[in-house]
Amino acid sequence: MKINLKTKDEVSKMRVAGKLAAEVLDMITPHVIPGVSTGELDQRCYDYIVNHQKSIPANVGYNGFEKTICASVNQVICHGIPSENKVLKDGDILNIDVTVIRDGWHGDTSKMFLVGKAQPHNQRLVQITQECLYKAIKLVRPGAFLGDIGAAIQEHAEKNYYSVVEDYCGHGIGQVYHEDPQVLHYGKAGTGLQLKEGMCFTIEPMINQGSKYTKLLRDGWTVETADGRNSAQWEHTLAVTSTGVEVLTKRSEESF
Repeated sequence: MKINLKTKDEVSKMRVAGKLAAEVLDMITPHVIPGVSTGELDQRCYDYIVNHQKSIPANVGYNGFEKTICASVNQVICHGIPSENKVLKDGDILNIDVTVIRDGWHGDTSKMFLVGKAQPHNQRLVQITQECLYKAIKLVRPGAFLGDIGAAIQEHAEKNYYSVVEDYCGHGIGQVYHEDPQVLHYGKAGTGLQLKEGMCFTIEPMINQGSKYTKLLRDGWTVETADGRNSAQWEHTLAVTSTGVEVLTKRSEESF
C-alpha cells in the first residue's frame, strides 16, 4: 500500500478544490424541491462547476460515468445516475455526491437532502448518519488508527438500530481521485493503518435502515439496499494536520 503524503502546499491546493465542491452543494440546496428531476439538478451542477467555477467535474467520463453528480434517492445507497425521468417527490431523501478538480487536485463531498416534508424515520436516519461522520472526524489526528474511524461509525449506527454498508468505503484522494488507503466504516479501534500528517482521505459512511446488504443494478453503477429500505450517506474530504484534522470540504452551515 502506497500512501501519498501531501505537503502543506499540496494540502492548500486540495483546500481550494474542497471549497469549490462544498460551494456546489451550497448552490444546489435551494433547488432540491418536490417536482425537480435529478437530471435538472445534475445540469445545474455541471453548469456551475464549468462556467462559474471554471473547474472540472471529476465524475464526467470517470470509468464511463456520464454525469456530474451521483444522485441517490431513498433506497439507493450510492452512485445513482441522474435522469430527467427521476422526479423527486415530497418525502424523498436524496444524496448528492460531487467531486471538483481544480489545478489537478480533487475535492470530494456529499450531502443528504430531505425533499419537502420529511417523514420522522427518514429524518432520523439522515441525522444519525451525519452524526456518524462527525464522530469519526473528531478522531482523526496523527497517531490515531483507521480502525478508530470505522469503530466509531459502526458503534453509533448499530446503537441506533441501523446497519453499516461494508461493500463500499472511503478512500485516499489527491491528484488521483481514488487512491490508498481504503477507509472502512466499520472495524475495531486501535487496528489498521496509523494516521500521519499529510494523509488526505474521505470518510463517507453509508447507513441503512434495514440490513447492510447491497445489490448492484444492471446499469453497472446504481447500488441499492438489498431489502429495499432507505439508506443515507454524508461525505467529507479531510487532511490530517500536525495537531488534528482539517475538513477540506466544510460547507457554509458547518463549524469544525
